[in-house]
Amino acid sequence: MLASPPGRRAALADATRGRILFGGDYNPEQWPEETWQEDVRLMKDAGVNSVTLGVFSWAKLEPRPGERHFGWLDTLMDLMHENGIGVVLATPTSSPPPWLGRLHPETLPRDEDGRTEWWGGRQHFSHSSAVYRRYAAAITEDLAARYGRHPALTLWHINNEYCTYDYGDEAAARFRHWLRARYGTLDALNSAWGTAFWSQGYGDWEEVLPPRHAHYLKNPGQVLDFKRFTSDMLLECYVAERDIVRRHTPPHVPVTTNFMPLWAGQDAWRWAEEEDVVSVDLYPDPRDPFGAQHGALVQDLTRSQARGPWMLMEQAAGPVNWRGVNHPKPRGLNRLWSLQAVARGADAVCYFQWRQSRQGAEKFHSGMVGHAGEQGRTYQEIKRLGAELGRIGAEVTGSHTSNDIAILHDWDSWWAGAHEGRPSTLVDHTRVLTAWHRALWRAHLATDFARPDHDLSAYKLVVVPQAYALTDTAIDNLLACVRAGGTLVSGFLTGIADEQDRVRTGGMDARLRALFGIRTLHEWWPLEEGESVGTDAFPGTLWSEEIEKDEDASAEVAYKGGELDGMPAVLRKGRAHYLSTLPEPDALRALLAGIAAEAGVHPVLPALPDQVEAVRRGELLFLLNHGRDTVTVDLPGSHRDLLTGTVVEGRCTLERHGVVVLRP
Repeated sequence: MLASPPGRRAALADATRGRILFGGDYNPEQWPEETWQEDVRLMKDAGVNSVTLGVFSWAKLEPRPGERHFGWLDTLMDLMHENGIGVVLATPTSSPPPWLGRLHPETLPRDEDGRTEWWGGRQHFSHSSAVYRRYAAAITEDLAARYGRHPALTLWHINNEYCTYDYGDEAAARFRHWLRARYGTLDALNSAWGTAFWSQGYGDWEEVLPPRHAHYLKNPGQVLDFKRFTSDMLLECYVAERDIVRRHTPPHVPVTTNFMPLWAGQDAWRWAEEEDVVSVDLYPDPRDPFGAQHGALVQDLTRSQARGPWMLMEQAAGPVNWRGVNHPKPRGLNRLWSLQAVARGADAVCYFQWRQSRQGAEKFHSGMVGHAGEQGRTYQEIKRLGAELGRIGAEVTGSHTSNDIAILHDWDSWWAGAHEGRPSTLVDHTRVLTAWHRALWRAHLATDFARPDHDLSAYKLVVVPQAYALTDTAIDNLLACVRAGGTLVSGFLTGIADEQDRVRTGGMDARLRALFGIRTLHEWWPLEEGESVGTDAFPGTLWSEEIEKDEDASAEVAYKGGELDGMPAVLRKGRAHYLSTLPEPDALRALLAGIAAEAGVHPVLPALPDQVEAVRRGELLFLLNHGRDTVTVDLPGSHRDLLTGTVVEGRCTLERHGVVVLRP
C-alpha cells in the first residue's frame, strides 16, 4: 500500500524561505570545468537562487556497474553553497546508462507490438522491472547518503517526467498481480471487463495480458485497468526513491517530481498526495493566441493539486526544439508568462535549462543563457525577471488564492471515455476541458479544479465540462452540492458509465437525469469536424443529443431545424444546468458568465479589456496584458506596484505584455 511516512511533511515553504525560487536545470557535466565559475557569476548577476543538478547524470555518476564517481558533484554542491545558490538534487533514474540495457535487456520497455525501446534517448526503463528498480534504488541510496545533509540541498527531485508505458512480460506479470489485488477472483475480473462479449472469458490468470496489439478493437475494461496500473507502477517507482532520500535527509527538505501538463498517463490527483511539493513543466506555444489560457489552465490545475503554492519546474526562456516550427518568444512574453504563474500560485519559477547545449538532441532548445551568451536578449530578460522576482518574493510566497468556481477533472473518467469504439473520436477530453476553461478565462472568471468526489461545499459554482465515467459516490456528491445551494453546470457525455465503463441504464445515470430534468435521452448525435447544429441562440458544435425533458425542467435554448428541432440544447432544472452541445466559443463564454453571475460569482475587476487578465493572490492584484497594444485599466482606489515601487491612482496603463503587481 502506498502511504506517506509518519511525522512532519516538508513543504515548498521550507525551500523558498520567503523567496521565489528562480533558476533551472543545470547540466555542468556538458561543459568544461572552467565554465562553472563563469556560470556562477552569471547566475548571481541574474538573481538565480536555485539550480537543479543531476537529472540526466546516471552514466556520469555510475559509468560502470557499482562504480561511483561523485567528485565532480561534490565540487558543484560546494560551489553552489559557497555562492548562496540552493540545489534541487535529482535522482538520475529517468535515463539509465547504456550498460544497464546491454547487461539487463529486461530493464528495457516494450511497446504494444512487442518492440523493444532501446537506449540512446531517455526514459528507456521498464517501471515493472525488478532489476531496474534495484539499480535505481542503489544509486538513489548512495546519492542520498552522500548529499542528504549537504547545506546546499533545498529540495529533492525524483526521476523526471514519469511517462513510460511497458507491455512486456515482466509488466504482464505485475499487471496480473495488480488485478488479483483489485478483483480477487477471475469471476470478478470477467464481470468487470465484460468478457462475455466476443468470447473473451478468462479461465486462468496466465491468460491475462496487457492490451497488446490486437486485430480489432481492444477490450475497454482491460485498457482502462492497464492505464490505472501504469500510473500505479510509475508511482511505486517514485515512492520507493522518495522514501530512500527521506531516510537520509532532514525533515525540512521536501521531495517532488515534475508532472507534464495534462498528461494522460498519471492520475495526478493521486500522485499529488504523495508529494511534498507539486511541480509541473509548462511549454505553451508562443504563436498560440491562447497560449496564456493554456498556461492558466495548467497553473490552476497544479495549484489545486498542491492545495496551495506550487513549483514551475520547467519552462522555456525562448524557443523549444520539438514542435514542427519552433518560434522564439517575443520581447516580454517570457516575463509575462512567468509572472502569470506567480499570480496563480507558483512560488518557484524555473527553466530547462540554464545554459543552452551545444550538442545532443536538445541543442536548439533554448536556455536561460542562450547561444548568444551574456549579451543576448534572452539572458538580459532573465536578469530583469530575476530582479523583479527578488523584489516581490517576500510579499508573495506562501500566500493562497480563493476562488468560487471549481472545474471537475478526473483521470479515471478521461481514461474510460477515450476508448476506441466511442460515438465520436472528435470528442476528446482535453479539447472539451480546454473549451470550457477558456470560456471562463475569457469571461475573467477565476477557477480551481477538483475531482468529482472532492468536498465542493466551498464553491458557489461547480462546472463539469465532461465526466464520462462517475462513481456512485461522485454522483451523490454532485447531487449534494446542488441540494446545499450550489449551482451545477454540466456538459454532455457526463455520467454515462460507472467506474468500470459499464454504460448506465438509460444512457445516463438516473439520478443525474432527474437532477437535470431529462426524462429520456433517446440518441446521441455527434457532429463532424466543422459541422454545426442550429439553435435559437447560437450554433452548437461537436455534439448534440435527442432529449425529452421533464415537465418541471425548462429548455433555456432549443435546437432549431433538422432532426432535433424544438428539443433542448441547454436544459435547466433549478440550479442544475445541462448542455447537450458545445456552444461556439463566444456563446459558451456568455452562457457560463451568465450562470456564474446568477450564482453570485463575478470577475475580479469589472469591465476588463479582453486581453487583460486580473488575478488576486492573497492581498495582491496581478494585472497581465496578453495583448500587443497598450491598454488602460480602471482601478478602485490607490495601489502600489511592487515591481516598480510607483503608486497607481484610479487607473493603470499596461504596455505590450505588461504586468503590474499591486498592493492596496
